[in-house]
Amino acid sequence: MSVVTPILGVMEITLTQPAGLVVSPAFSHVAVVPPGATTVYVGGQNGVDESGALVSTNAAEQSLRAVQNARVALESAGAGLDDVISWTILIHQDADLRAAYGAVASTLARDGAPPLVTAALVAGLGVPGALIEVSAVAAVIRD
Repeated sequence: MSVVTPILGVMEITLTQPAGLVVSPAFSHVAVVPPGATTVYVGGQNGVDESGALVSTNAAEQSLRAVQNARVALESAGAGLDDVISWTILIHQDADLRAAYGAVASTLARDGAPPLVTAALVAGLGVPGALIEVSAVAAVIRD
């Protein structure tokens, strides 16, 4: 199955679920970004406030803030959550997985073709006490 997301009717960003691979409403397998698109990379974001302090010891609250921080980073480059073609989600092995991922799953999803998603449980993250870290790659077709 291949879903094409047309942008401005000229160039297209294509997200696909090729035959022979599992079909999921939660993620695609391949993203193709055409020449001329702007690619935005957002480094790992944790559930911290502007001063770098963790917002909570709760996995769901940290997850929501990490995605909010990613959104702020994307917007600073002229992109948004709907422009993300790939998410990487690292969840600390001691975190409540359902709470951590469940809090942001609907935010990461979208109508049509879902983005690519890589998720992993890890032994630790760079910020002491952090339970989640998200990073993103977005593609934007400019006028």
